[in-house]
Amino acid sequence: MRMTSPAPSGFPLIRHLSYRLTPLLAGTPFTPNQVTGAGLALGVGGAWCYAQGSRPWMLTGALLLVLSYVLDNCDGEIARLKGLESRFGDRLDTFTDWLVHAVLFLALGIGASRNDPQGPWMWLAWAAVAGSSVNYLLALAREIVLAPSPVASPEPAPGRAWTDQALYVFRELTRADFCFLVLTLTLFDVAWWLLPAAAVGSQAYWMAAILERARSCRVVRRAA
Repeated sequence: MRMTSPAPSGFPLIRHLSYRLTPLLAGTPFTPNQVTGAGLALGVGGAWCYAQGSRPWMLTGALLLVLSYVLDNCDGEIARLKGLESRFGDRLDTFTDWLVHAVLFLALGIGASRNDPQGPWMWLAWAAVAGSSVNYLLALAREIVLAPSPVASPEPAPGRAWTDQALYVFRELTRADFCFLVLTLTLFDVAWWLLPAAAVGSQAYWMAAILERARSCRVVRRAA
C-alpha cells in the first residue's frame, strides 16, 4: 500500500521513521487503535525501564520510547490510508500521549531517587505529572466545548529570521520529537535534566494557554 502524503522533509524527525513503517503496518489486519495500544505498551514499558535507575535499563527505555513515538505517528497515517479516522481514535491517541509522558516523568523520579534518595526528584516528578495533566485536561475541555479543528504548526518558510527557525526546531523537539531529546539526554547520562525542566515548563505552558485564551476573549468582546 502506497503512502498518499508526500515524503517528509526536515522536522519532525519522527515522521522519517513512521513514513517507512506505515505502509508495512497498513498491509496487516491491525487497526489504527490497535497500533495506538501497541505504542502505549511500548511507552509504558520504556518508562518502567527508566524507573530501574541504571544506565543500561534507561538506554533500553529510550529506545522503547522512540518506538512508541513511531507507532504514535503510524496510527494516524494508517487511519487516513484506510479511511478509519474517528473521534474516538483521536481521543485515544491524545490520552495515550498524556499517559506515556505522565508515566515517564514519574518513572524518571523513581529512577533518580534510587541513585539519590535525598534529592527532590519525586517532588519534581509529581509536579511534572500534575502540569502535564492540567494541559491534557485543558486541551480536552477545549475540544469538547469548542470542538476546534486541528491546525498543524506550519514549517517556517525559507529566508525567515534565524530566530523563527530556532523556535520552530525547539517546538518540534519538545513536542513531536521529544523522544529524541530524551534519547540524547540518556546517552549523555543526564536524563534527570528533564524533571526540573518538565516540572517548570508544564506549569508555564498551561498558564500561558489560559492567559492567551483570556486575551483572545477580551479581543472578541471588544470587537463585538
